[in-house]
Amino acid sequence: MKRENWNRDWYFTKGQGGLMQDGRRVQLPHDYMIESDVEESAPAAAAMGYFTGTVGTYTKYFHVPEEWQGERVWLHFDGVMMNASVSVNGSLVKRHHYGYTPFSVDITDALYFGGDNRVTVTVNPSMQPNSRWYTGAGIYRRVELSHVKPLHVEPDGIFAYTKRIDYGTGAEAGRQERPDRAQSANVMVEATLRNHFTKDHQVRVRAALIADGQEEAAQEGHGVRAAIQRDAILLVKAGSTAVARIPMTVERPLIWDAEHPNLYRVMVQLEDMGIFGVRLDRDGALEGICDEAETIFGIRTVTADAVHGLQVNGRTVKLKGGCIHHDNGLLGAVSLRDGEYRKLGLLKEAGFNAVRLAHNPGSRELLEACDRLGLYVFDEAFDAWGHSKQPGDYSQFFARDWKEDMESFILRDRNHPSILIWSTGNEVEERGGMGNGYALAEELAAYVRSLDSTRLVANGLCSMWSGLDDASVLEQMAAKRQGNAQNEDSGEMDGAWEDRTESFCNCLDVVGYNYMDSHYEYAGQRYPERVILGTESFPNQFDKVWELVERLPYVIGDFTWTAVDYIGEAGIGKSKFFEQGDPELAKGPWAISSHASEYPWRLANDADITIGGTLTPQGVYRKIVWGSSQTGLYVQHPKYHGLEEVVSNWGWNQMTDCWNYEGYAGKPVKAYVYSAAKEVELFLNGKSLGRTAAGKENRFCAVFETVYEPGVLRAVSLDGDREVSGAEIATAGEPASIRLTADKTRLKADGEGLSYVAVEILDEDGNVVKDGEIQLEASLEAARAQYHSLSPVRKILGEEGTKEMVAAFGSEAEKEAPDSAACLAGFGSDNPVTEDNYTAGKCRSYQGRALAVVRAGQIAGKALLRVAAPGLGEASLEIAVEA
Repeated sequence: MKRENWNRDWYFTKGQGGLMQDGRRVQLPHDYMIESDVEESAPAAAAMGYFTGTVGTYTKYFHVPEEWQGERVWLHFDGVMMNASVSVNGSLVKRHHYGYTPFSVDITDALYFGGDNRVTVTVNPSMQPNSRWYTGAGIYRRVELSHVKPLHVEPDGIFAYTKRIDYGTGAEAGRQERPDRAQSANVMVEATLRNHFTKDHQVRVRAALIADGQEEAAQEGHGVRAAIQRDAILLVKAGSTAVARIPMTVERPLIWDAEHPNLYRVMVQLEDMGIFGVRLDRDGALEGICDEAETIFGIRTVTADAVHGLQVNGRTVKLKGGCIHHDNGLLGAVSLRDGEYRKLGLLKEAGFNAVRLAHNPGSRELLEACDRLGLYVFDEAFDAWGHSKQPGDYSQFFARDWKEDMESFILRDRNHPSILIWSTGNEVEERGGMGNGYALAEELAAYVRSLDSTRLVANGLCSMWSGLDDASVLEQMAAKRQGNAQNEDSGEMDGAWEDRTESFCNCLDVVGYNYMDSHYEYAGQRYPERVILGTESFPNQFDKVWELVERLPYVIGDFTWTAVDYIGEAGIGKSKFFEQGDPELAKGPWAISSHASEYPWRLANDADITIGGTLTPQGVYRKIVWGSSQTGLYVQHPKYHGLEEVVSNWGWNQMTDCWNYEGYAGKPVKAYVYSAAKEVELFLNGKSLGRTAAGKENRFCAVFETVYEPGVLRAVSLDGDREVSGAEIATAGEPASIRLTADKTRLKADGEGLSYVAVEILDEDGNVVKDGEIQLEASLEAARAQYHSLSPVRKILGEEGTKEMVAAFGSEAEKEAPDSAACLAGFGSDNPVTEDNYTAGKCRSYQGRALAVVRAGQIAGKALLRVAAPGLGEASLEIAVEA
């Protein structure tokens, strides 16, 4: 089943829409929530970053050729947020509630063959609050169309998996020396076929395994076998499906892992041999190739046990993981290839080797980026089962839809070698047995294994701060065993948590522990065969958590909350300063979690990487804990000196790499130096301020008290008297200019390519002014061409008839609109507290920086980005969009 990109030329309007009300032209993927202004009265408040959802309708006109008559026509949606209703020519063909799972719909019976057709998709995220984080709204992932003969490969009908890898004589030595090479591998390709005919058909299925980029591999002389082809013959009953199972032995295969992301393409062709009754009737066969489909695939195996831990291709791996939500910062929920590659590439550079998709399936683009970059994936199904976390969330549809939703994303995703673990849920209220939780856990895990038995099954559990019956809650309170603040854990090893969750965990290959690292050693004693994964951890405890991960073989890794900043759960990572003796201090970190974040808090502010792509102090710290020899140097603003800082459990001390503090000369200031070296030395304007112990014994951190003096502050990491590495920050002058730097200056005219343009405020010497907060305005001039689409309404009624209908029922969409080479898709900063509209072309720089995102259009031409600020003039940058 080959698919055609169907992202181009949709129309969008807020509200229900209708035959005469199509709205403005948009290109998919599209998030209309991010285009709106934030509102202090937003029902979900900080949970959604003060955004809110309204009903929206998408419309597309398309022609269906007469020659498609007799074929099946499908639409494939990778993600629609949320409560989608799909209609064709006014006839409802599909409802799909969950915003994170893909779905396909056979629209054949609603089409006008040989004529023009209209498809509408209405989305309804208006039941607010419906999420604990920003969801976005609209058709925010790709859409595709396919048309196939009555005998075809089912959507997502190919499943390729590795049964065995043979490294030959001296296997262990060979595996360690060349983990990306093997002597042979046994691969199974399964293809699910459907027969829409009224008679049984016998078919030949041909499968080919081709090394991705085989021409390059051959040129480099690796001796890699580029392709292997096998086939099978089977019967597909009338009106039914059948599965072709095709084994392949691959000689000298390229093996996939995070360090060696080698990929193959699996290509399947279907040939109709004829109708089969008591014998084969070849006269009833379709001519030629009935259908063909392909998918990417990687040869790799995965296992886990308490002795060897997690093993990928037989080698033990510790997961250096980060949780990520689905949004892409300035783009909102929009998922495009370049955006996902950039985000995941930054994580890879920061030392991560794994991501947890929290708490929902990701897009095709994200998963392919993980495959190609080399990142392991913890692929999660749900944040809630039957018990709700927000009034309008998925819990209201779970009982009816969970099986369909789980099937849809697992069938789509199960060829991605990056996925090691399927997760059935996160912190579900049913973990303690409420709401039939124990039986549900077993049922979901069994269903996952029925779809894919080659991967591990997990669930992310937390303390019993919720999910208990009333009597148990009162008992806990009386015993002071457990608080009810989110993810609070008393750390008491009395077995109470284990007693309550043991039946839930029985069906899991890997038990996910959220913020429960204090239980690791106790669990290892009580459950000597249990495999544990830290599915969430507090960033400010990372060094302690990682020491446990490294020391305990049955703890296979850790996922920090979070790796990349996101919209919603606003302020979960903030800190506040108080005068000594302030009664608010007694409330501690729990008092400043996200639900207490006032308008206009927008971002979580809890991550290693900002939405603009900057590595934060905690990100540098994590790299050092993971083995980097670099030095991190950061300063807390002198205005906070003498105050007591309360940091959220998900937060980090407020600090920056800025040395601009006008008016604070001679005032005390605190400097933080991160280093794995045993000792660090700090210099101010060339004068030593002394040496202080650092390294693992001191939690990789040295704190210096000094006074602010303009100039250069420099820290060095020392091995005796030898400098291992260093870092410095310097005082910048007044803002004088703007600098634009693009990650790409050439884009393809496909409507989907992105260029991320860093905007920096510079002084007259070209230094970034780290405290520069300047009002900026961005604009984009691009080549344009006239686009004209004549709707079926005008074709049928003519111009005069259309005018009469418009007068009676409202204005029809303006079908004439210019195509452009590019558009400004987003413009904003890392500021977690802002009212800036990321799509308005205006923002205030934050810590001397901002970011512009340019999205390619559908025509070739030049695009000129301009960014201006009062008193600083204008900077410009040209981007070429090529056919």
